[in-house]
Amino acid sequence: MADPKGFLKVTERELPARRPVPVRILDWKEVYEPGDSAVLKRQAGRCMDCGVPFCHQGCPLGNLIPEWNDLTWRGEGRTAIDRLHATNNFPEFTGRLCPAPCESACVLGINQPAVTIKQIEVSIIDQAFGNGWVEARPPARLTGKTVAVVGSGPAGLAAAQQLTRAGHTVAVYERDDRIGGLLRYGIPDFKMEKKHVEARLRQMENEGTRFRAGVEIGKDISWSDLRARYDAVVVATGSTVPRDLPIPGRDLAGVHYAMEYLVEGNKVVAGDTVPNQITADGKHVVVIGGGDTGADCIGTAHRQGALSVTNLAIGKRPGDDRPDHQPWPMMPTVFEVSSAHEEGGERQYLASTVEFVGNAAGEVRALVVADTEFVDGRRVPKKGTEREIPADLVLIAMGFTGPERDALETQLSTQFTSRGNVERDASFQASTPGVFVAGDAGRGQSLIVWAIAEGRSVAAEVDAFLMGETALPAPVRPTDVAIGLPPGVG
Repeated sequence: MADPKGFLKVTERELPARRPVPVRILDWKEVYEPGDSAVLKRQAGRCMDCGVPFCHQGCPLGNLIPEWNDLTWRGEGRTAIDRLHATNNFPEFTGRLCPAPCESACVLGINQPAVTIKQIEVSIIDQAFGNGWVEARPPARLTGKTVAVVGSGPAGLAAAQQLTRAGHTVAVYERDDRIGGLLRYGIPDFKMEKKHVEARLRQMENEGTRFRAGVEIGKDISWSDLRARYDAVVVATGSTVPRDLPIPGRDLAGVHYAMEYLVEGNKVVAGDTVPNQITADGKHVVVIGGGDTGADCIGTAHRQGALSVTNLAIGKRPGDDRPDHQPWPMMPTVFEVSSAHEEGGERQYLASTVEFVGNAAGEVRALVVADTEFVDGRRVPKKGTEREIPADLVLIAMGFTGPERDALETQLSTQFTSRGNVERDASFQASTPGVFVAGDAGRGQSLIVWAIAEGRSVAAEVDAFLMGETALPAPVRPTDVAIGLPPGVG
């Protein structure tokens, strides 16, 4: 184990400092300062190497957390990345973007702040890339089987890498002009710079994975033609249909879905020219929705020069401490201050948007907002509490309702669940034989760590479908649930 008395000697969490707000909002670089190796060693030494490591259960990937904590404490970075890669294809993504359910399940967290598992994870992979330890692992032989992966987010990329290493010829199709899915265009650079995506894609290309950007399956190639061309197809298109807010004034100019805004912002940061870009420059911005996507909009608006930013959430403000009904090792709902919230703006809870108000030119100029009250279990605007909030730009970040289904239904006769997700069996296979479903398209809106876990599991099922058996690991099943985190939550 790591330092046997580490958790007794060091009782506090230590994380890298965030760059000063006045400095970081002037650029798009990641918000954290470089980590201190001495701090990382101290934090890794706090790991107790529990008899029953609940962090394994908290992590859908089953990461071998006590093992690589111990190796980090000992300074054995090369071995640590091998243990980390044994269960996680992309720790550079999860180490930056995952909300770390493993830390909520950390046994030390019963009476102390949990081990800084996420920070240790990202330090291992960053050191590995910096020292050239992340190498291509092409298969020793090819099977002659072909697989199409549709969607290049974390689920699709994980499935593609595992299947390529198993010896299959894999092509990843992406309708956007660059590979990466939400990692590319949904996540701002201040949370994860795109150099990390590029580095991993280079490794995958060197292993033999083929990428086809700018190709929309269902339009450029039909789903039925794709299935006929390949021995198996993996649907990893994500949950991309945004939840709308159909209230008066919804059609006013200046009211947009969050992803419209974030995609254009990320393209500009990448060096593209976006005609008539949706921008917060010089505007009063209102973001509706209190989740991660809303926070990404807030941080983007600050960097674009918004005059003000107001974040509305229809629910109650979470408490500062773990609630009694979510005891350890469940993942609790607690109040968090992300880097974007730290940069400014106002957060309002129990706020129901009643109407978008426009000017004579048909542009939004304000929102009518009311307090939220609960009636028969429903959240409704409380009469008599209406007020106006100035708004030149409104961003709807209320989550997603499922994958786009028209082409799948008409071209493959794909079945969908009552929740709008692609229906699949215990082997992740859809109603069409040879078509498998990974990530949010089948699970519903969820976490990046679940997407990677499902991508790995789908790869194992596809390999078994093609070859009769598989040696690939399969960490999760479609019905698996991390402690306290049901499908679609996160």
